[in-house]
Amino acid sequence: MAEQNLIRMDNMGIVVESLDKAVAFFTELGMRLEGRTVIEGLWSGRVTGLGDQQVEIAMMITPDGHSRLELSRFIRPDVISDHRNAPVNALGYLRTMFTVADMEDTVKRLATHGAEIVGGIVNYQDIYKLCYIRGVEGLLIGLAEEIGKNR
Repeated sequence: MAEQNLIRMDNMGIVVESLDKAVAFFTELGMRLEGRTVIEGLWSGRVTGLGDQQVEIAMMITPDGHSRLELSRFIRPDVISDHRNAPVNALGYLRTMFTVADMEDTVKRLATHGAEIVGGIVNYQDIYKLCYIRGVEGLLIGLAEEIGKNR
């Protein structure tokens, strides 16, 4: 069975235009920069199917050490499409969700990096506060704050 073969999810990757701005945004959210490097050459292009590529990556890690976000900036080949401002009901990458201790404070701090709330902050059955924000480069980010029974 497939689930017996799966060990863990290592990370989620997002391609960005400005690695510096993305690192600053996710650092403000509470993630820590684990490392930053340039990956290049035919070996890496064989993995992605892009051939001879050069990509600068930054690996961000959550405070609990369990989740990572790989931010990538392609130097070559050129980026060929842009889905950053796709609506919530678009196919493909939708959003990544983070649990925060204080929703209002988090939204306020991320606003200094250009983040805007998509709809509103809602109370889900007195268990969670939830919202979507458009973060750095228009990326859709979900935020959840545990407020009730499951806390």
